Order: sequence, then C-alpha cells, then structure tokens
Amino acid sequence: MDPVKVGEFIKNLRKNNNLTQAQLAKKYGVTYQAVSKWENGLNIPDISLLKQISKDFNVSIENILEGNYDIKEEKKNKKKYWFLLGFLVIILIVIVIILIINKNSDTFHFKTLSTSCEEFKVSGSIAYNKEKSSIYISNINYCGGTDDTKYKEIQCNLYETNGNTNTKISSCVSSQEHTLEDYLKEVELNIDNYGQVCRDYTNNSLYLEIEAIDQSNKTTTYKIPLKLNENCSK
Repeated sequence: MDPVKVGEFIKNLRKNNNLTQAQLAKKYGVTYQAVSKWENGLNIPDISLLKQISKDFNVSIENILEGNYDIKEEKKNKKKYWFLLGFLVIILIVIVIILIINKNSDTFHFKTLSTSCEEFKVSGSIAYNKEKSSIYISNINYCGGTDDTKYKEIQCNLYETNGNTNTKISSCVSSQEHTLEDYLKEVELNIDNYGQVCRDYTNNSLYLEIEAIDQSNKTTTYKIPLKLNENCSK
C-alpha cells in the first residue's frame, strides 16, 4: 500500500464528485487538515472511514488502497446506479397505482411505454380503464454518444398527436445549467386521470420532445416517438 497513491485516489474521487476538502471533511466528521494529509500521502483514513468512503462513492476498498482510480469505471457504476434506481422507482409507482386502483370498482390495466429511437432509451407505463388513463415516465437515457455541452435551459415535453394536431400533456423545464445527461436524471412526467383512454393510443401517437438551448442560444431538438408494448384491447 502506497500512501501517496491512496492520497491521489482520494483527491481524484473528491474532485470528480465536485467536493471541496472542507465538504469532504464535514461529510466524515474530520478536519479539512486531515483530508489534506490524506491527499498528500501523509496519512490515510482509518478502516471505518475507508469502508464508508467505499460505500458512499461505490468504489472498492481494494481500489482505494491500491490507488487504482478509474474514472470510466466510476461513471459506469454511476450509470448502473441510476438505471437501477429508476427501475425501482417505476416498480414502486406501479405498485402504488395498483394499490390505489384496487379500491375502485373498475379494474385498471397496465401497458409499458418504450422507444426504438437510437439516441434515447425511455421506459414508462400507462395505467388505464374504460374511462381514463394515467401515464408515468421517469427513466430517460441518452445513448447517442457523449454530449458534454452545458445547456442554459432544457425542457422535455410529452405530446399526443392526432392527425395534424399536437397536444402538450406534460412538461419538465429546467433553467439551470445542465448537461443533457444530468438533466435527464431529474426528469419525471406523471399524468394522473388523463381523459384520453388507452384504446385511442396508437404507436407513435405519444412522443417526447426535448429542447436544449446552449450558451449561444442555439437550440437542439430531439423528437422521441413512444410505443406501447401491445395495443390496449380492453
């Protein structure tokens, strides 16, 4: 074990998570001088702190002690975390909807929403009966490459199209500076008691439109058609 390599690992971990030495020190109940000593290889955290750092930042203790810091691996682990978290949220929402609708006399049914768009992966669900439907979308992932642009404004709109008419039924707008990937982690569209019934939906009658405005006021627009896993026959 090389204390210098351990220190470099902790420094890289802190910087890539946008933390100051003081913030990291507060997080673990130590002084910022202690953090400075860690990062300069003059000391290393005790085993209890190493275990907590490993858990909080999803890195192995072995990698910390070996000073083996892999940014790509960390990003990969973060993507896995957000994917699993989004999946669990969808499951929990579906369970809550089931518990709520079981109180009603009219049975609700469920269909999943997804997209075959090459640049985005979207998952969501529709809960419906003969009179109305609810739409929930919380997991949108950009897979069209790396986009590190800092956009000053991004909005995501859910539309329903009927012939030449496009109706906006929900939106999520952020006027804070974000990259596209960071913004999508926060997007959640939840439409309860929507008057349209599921049998009136067809593939591509629902679509997402994402508009991103950069610092030079250039607007990038993505249109993402949504499809049902099967038609709403009931």
